[in-house]
Amino acid sequence: MTAVVTEALTAEQMVRIAREHVDAFGAGDWERLQAGLTPDACYDELGTQRKVEGPEKIVELFKGWKSAFPDAVGTVTSAVSSGNKAALEVIWTGTHTGPLATAAGTIPPSGKRQETPGAIFFTFEGGKIKESRQYFDSMTLLKQIGAQPE
Repeated sequence: MTAVVTEALTAEQMVRIAREHVDAFGAGDWERLQAGLTPDACYDELGTQRKVEGPEKIVELFKGWKSAFPDAVGTVTSAVSSGNKAALEVIWTGTHTGPLATAAGTIPPSGKRQETPGAIFFTFEGGKIKESRQYFDSMTLLKQIGAQPE
């Protein structure tokens, strides 16, 4: 039996993979997004209190966001990495033209544009994303689309 040796990713490689993850979401390239995840990847979305495990479920959750905001993209404004972790600061923008499913029910399309700050922390294993935790200002998002009072 031959042991598989994987070299640790460099800081630059981790940031590049994390940025590709954000770019794949923006492009709606679910195959590319899923290919960058380990088979046991998990995603924790702290702004909505949703946590999913497995690449298919992660893509399914992201498709829900893309359905509500078809033009949604993330702009990375800063990035850091150390050890087997990377963090990105992201500004999410998009127009709310589709229904947005939430724990409290579905929010109908408002046609309003939103710009929401967030941060994503990634943990890598074997050159892929094993875990990601996203923090974003859900109240700002809801206010911008008219689902919460100002």
